[in-house]
Amino acid sequence: MPWHIDFMQAMAAHVAVAMDRVRFMQARKEAEDALYHEKERLQVTLHSIGDAVISTNAQGHLLYINPAAEVLTGWSLTAAVGRPYGEVFGLLAADGSTQPAPDMVASTIATAQAQRHPELHLQTLHGGRVLVEATVSPIKDADGEVQGAVLVFRDVTEQRRLSREMAYQATHDELTGLGNRRAFEQALAHAVERTRGHALQHVVCYLDLDEFKVVNDTCGHAAGDAMLREIAQLFAGLLAEDDLLCRIGGDEFGILLAGHGVAAALQVAERLQQRLAGYHFVWLEQRFGVGVSIGMVALDAQTESVGALLQAADSACYVAKDAGRSRIHVYAIDDPALAQRYGVMEWVSRIEHALLHDRFELYAQPIVPLQGGESQGLHCEILLRIRSEQGELVLPGLFMPAAERYHLAARVDRWVVTHALRWVVAQQSRIGQCSINLSGQSLGDAAFTAFVLEALQNADVPCSKLCFEITETAAISNLHTANHFIETLRACGCKIALDDFGSGLSSFAYLRNLPVDVLKIDGQFVRDIDRDPVSLAMVKSIHEIGCLMGKRTVAEFVESQALVALLRDIGVHYAQGYAVGYPVPLAQVLGGRQGVLA
Repeated sequence: MPWHIDFMQAMAAHVAVAMDRVRFMQARKEAEDALYHEKERLQVTLHSIGDAVISTNAQGHLLYINPAAEVLTGWSLTAAVGRPYGEVFGLLAADGSTQPAPDMVASTIATAQAQRHPELHLQTLHGGRVLVEATVSPIKDADGEVQGAVLVFRDVTEQRRLSREMAYQATHDELTGLGNRRAFEQALAHAVERTRGHALQHVVCYLDLDEFKVVNDTCGHAAGDAMLREIAQLFAGLLAEDDLLCRIGGDEFGILLAGHGVAAALQVAERLQQRLAGYHFVWLEQRFGVGVSIGMVALDAQTESVGALLQAADSACYVAKDAGRSRIHVYAIDDPALAQRYGVMEWVSRIEHALLHDRFELYAQPIVPLQGGESQGLHCEILLRIRSEQGELVLPGLFMPAAERYHLAARVDRWVVTHALRWVVAQQSRIGQCSINLSGQSLGDAAFTAFVLEALQNADVPCSKLCFEITETAAISNLHTANHFIETLRACGCKIALDDFGSGLSSFAYLRNLPVDVLKIDGQFVRDIDRDPVSLAMVKSIHEIGCLMGKRTVAEFVESQALVALLRDIGVHYAQGYAVGYPVPLAQVLGGRQGVLA
């Protein structure tokens, strides 16, 4: 029937409307749930973030602050919401003044542009100040209209403190609080720049304390550090406000005397020395005096560079110290003492070149028995030479002082030990004993001792064929380390010889504390025994005491047959010198007639 159809159509329409409403409600519920979850995620994020986050409406009233902002500003969320942002926090310039910073919030809302400031002071509820990095960004709706702003504050107080501390440490000496070498070089660079084209003159002083090592070795580094702090204060108290004092090395200081001529600078340097001469360092009831050697150089428009300036000042200081210490030396281009100093420095380069390109050569000089009865093979001393690029041989007396001054001696000794052992291993059936000289620096080098022990372990040769020579002065000045070195090598079976014995003022007093096997009598006594009764008596005494202590004796610088006869009569065990054998290359020492007495 027609009315049935109309009814069914009406019911279908109602059902469709109901279904649409259900779908609408479901979609709305889903949207609300999504919005709720998004809000929850945002809330969790804002609560967990370490930076302070604050939002405002377009009128500048606070809508929200996260927990980090509560801690930073001192305001709670409930107390802050609805207040103008200026009541909750204020931003001040970071220069330490009370001037307010530009209004970043109002500017951002007005211009719709984000702003950032790396350093501002944020004033908190309780009147405190926190150094912050501030960012303000506009909040826009779908149409691009600004609805407010969000501020992010990062507390950079600790970060900036650490940065300042690192910057300070980079240019300051931690021990004394003075500027360090970097700060000194920067100041010199500025001074050099200011003198360009101007009639300005300054003076640079390089100061090196005398006898500082005595305090360190006697009382330890804590005492040395305490003395350095006291001396730094003493120096600082004698300088003008415009002068710069820096600690540029272990016991070395640099001074830039601004606007001084050399004559005025000399007066300052003399005043420093006089004051230091009256100073005594006291540590655990021990008193120490200390001096200072000073090198000076003028800084003016002719100064080439900071590097050249420091090199000149250091060279002048070295000359002052070498002249007897507690001296002042002024740099001059035509100074013969400095020319000699530069000669020493030139040797440093040549030694480095010789090490790098294997330009060292080994010679050997026989050590010959005087009393007969010994035929175990060649007994000799290894000697070092440098072969120059022109082919000339250079004796160690010319280059070893530079090697020791610039701490290259241990490296040279490593080369000698390596190559000498290689030769002894190859010729051991024909060698009775081979002596190898070592520098004083090597005695105190634990790494060098370990190197020698390893080299001996790897060398297929009896250690009894090896004798290491150390000078008496080196052994006495480093008695503890020398004894350790001696005992270590003797435990392996090596012999130890004390070279230049008798040159020290207290030779016999120290001898019983040095467990050496051989005494090499200083040549300054040996060469004159045929005409000087005192030298003859000295050689006799050294030999007799050596025999009483169970040691063998070797006379050095034996240059005539008359000396050979005298030494044989005295009972000296061995002779070394031109009368019994010349130094020759290793390749020749076993092939000639070297070591045969006439």
